Amino acid sequence: MAADANSGRITGKVQGRDIVLTGPVSKEEIRNKVWWWRAPDPRTAEEREDGSHEFDPSEKSVINTLGGYYEVPDDPGTHEADELVQTVYTELNPDR
Repeated sequence: MAADANSGRITGKVQGRDIVLTGPVSKEEIRNKVWWWRAPDPRTAEEREDGSHEFDPSEKSVINTLGGYYEVPDDPGTHEADELVQTVYTELNPDR
């Protein structure tokens, strides 16, 4: 089935990995997708690579929304991370 024409779509490059977020989506799903590398068991995360993924720490992790580019904080528990999740959530769920 094709995606809803009104569904939002956000892309990013996090820890050297391309991610895509398509709405509607919950705040928890956003956190899981953006901070995928922090999951305790890498085999349980959706679209997880086999562990051979290499990341150049000089690369910035960013999310690209309609409002611009946002740097992804390393710690998902910060105020900045909460603001990023809210921004992404609002864009992907415009009717809520």
